[in-house]
Amino acid sequence: MTDASASPAAADPRGRPGAGAQLAERMEEAAGKRAKTRDIRPLMRLWPYLVRHRVDALIAGFWLIMSTVASLSLTAAARGAIDGGFQDRGAQIDIWFLVLGANALFLGAATAVRYLYVTKTGERIIADLRKGLFERILTLDPAFFFKMRTGEVLSRLTTDIQLVETLLTTSVSYALRNFFMLLGGVVMLFVVSPKLTGFVLLVVPLLLGPLFLFGRKVRSLTVKTQDQFAGAVGFAGESVDALETVQAFGREADSAARFGKSVEEAFGVSLVRIRARALMTAMIIVVMFGGVTLVLWLGAQDVIAGTMSPGALLQFVLLSVFAAGAVGALGESWGDVQKAAGAMERIDELMRSQPAIAPPAAPRVLPPPLGEVSMSAIDFAYPGRPDLPALRGFSLTVRPGETVALVGPSGAGKSTVFRLLLRFYDPQGGVVSVDGVDVREVDPVAVRGRFAWVSQEAPLFSGSALENIRFGREAATEDEARAVAARAQALAFVDALPEGFATPLGERGKSLSGGQRQRLAIARALVREAPILLLDEATSALDAENERLVQVALDQAMEERTTIVIAHRLATVLRADRIVVMEEGRVVEEGTHHDLIARGGLYARLAELQFRSE
Repeated sequence: MTDASASPAAADPRGRPGAGAQLAERMEEAAGKRAKTRDIRPLMRLWPYLVRHRVDALIAGFWLIMSTVASLSLTAAARGAIDGGFQDRGAQIDIWFLVLGANALFLGAATAVRYLYVTKTGERIIADLRKGLFERILTLDPAFFFKMRTGEVLSRLTTDIQLVETLLTTSVSYALRNFFMLLGGVVMLFVVSPKLTGFVLLVVPLLLGPLFLFGRKVRSLTVKTQDQFAGAVGFAGESVDALETVQAFGREADSAARFGKSVEEAFGVSLVRIRARALMTAMIIVVMFGGVTLVLWLGAQDVIAGTMSPGALLQFVLLSVFAAGAVGALGESWGDVQKAAGAMERIDELMRSQPAIAPPAAPRVLPPPLGEVSMSAIDFAYPGRPDLPALRGFSLTVRPGETVALVGPSGAGKSTVFRLLLRFYDPQGGVVSVDGVDVREVDPVAVRGRFAWVSQEAPLFSGSALENIRFGREAATEDEARAVAARAQALAFVDALPEGFATPLGERGKSLSGGQRQRLAIARALVREAPILLLDEATSALDAENERLVQVALDQAMEERTTIVIAHRLATVLRADRIVVMEEGRVVEEGTHHDLIARGGLYARLAELQFRSE
């Protein structure tokens, strides 16, 4: 009587033939749209975060300018040492070298402070971005993950944010410093020798061509690489999640081959990007230093002719090296900017995703808890399969304090009822209400606050047993956690763990057996103290003895609150005030166990087949 086929996992279109082709098409479409964007506007998404930390950003900017001024001042001190320091048999040379030394000390201090504040500001922005992105992910409803795999989402949360972090903590400081160095260097070059500077500027148009031409190509290839790698990570995440299944069916080699193929495809695109960037850098360096060599030859002729001092030529040489180096560095930094812009575009796509289930503009306040739920004429189909409704004209009313059991064959829509009550989805037709209020008029968080849910999978987290129980109610004390653990028959095995309630349970609680995980999940639901209890095969992973003990705890919990239970165990069904029999998303029978047996309908047949051993 499970409802596997009506679950989102079963409804996922990726499970159907041609899923790989569908994913590839979506990736190509997304990459195509992003490739058309040839600017760095996605990085403006970082502006609100920068404004939030504007004081640190301004301090970083000030010391960035100071370090640039100190670097350019070295050229003036060197000129003074050459032109003035060797006159009068070097009487002033000590002074000029003291100036050089003081300048170097100031440059070191300014660079250190600049690095501190630039890195601090960048790390702070990235921390806020990470938190904001994860908060956005947590608001997305299950329907969103029909379109984007979990691995792709995690790729944006990790790999793409890492690219933006590199830009903010390293590349942006490097790029801005070189931009100011270029700007200040050009101004000082005009002061030293307008004629030679004019020749230098003739080289600039030859540099800008390859910079922008190859920069666009690099960005397009970067986005394509990121998309392909995200697809590989998504497949890897699914395989690791189902590692036991992969190994049980002997599909390790096949899975490794599929992942390897995806990685190799991403590497191939990345290699093209690397070649394009290498060619861009080579062209810039050749043009830049070839032009500088020509200009310096002209300057040497002026020194010989006496129209320029040796110190001025040295300063011009140093400034030219600084400016040329700055242009080359900007070319390198532009590649980082392009990569970060592509990454930020993917992040922004996720940040702008809006959940289909969201609070209304003016949410209603639920009345004091009564524990009444109602579903009237519900029509619902999961996203991705509108032609296969999970519920058809389904109606159900559960009165406060009543225990109702949902029974039916697999795919009847039982688990879907829970998902609509918890407002993971909204029906296409009909009304779902809690305590007399349409759930669409209420904040989903408030609606879910009325429910305590024990799912069939009983997922746990990697924290301690105490943390997993407190997940139901953060304010619960340790004594309350122990009390509900005892009621759920979990206290004995938790106390037997090496550190008791403080023992880490490992990823998803896999250090525990299925029955132990389920008992902790029941304790987590009990500590929530919600007026409505939803039990989806809550004792399916327990042996007969533990099921009997846990059932006693559940019976007590059911007496105190409204309960809707999906079960195929006869003991649970017999305790229900009412049994609702479902088939193909409809209510086909309703009544007590004895009434339904007497009718000889679907319930009687299910009881004969599944309850015979009991």
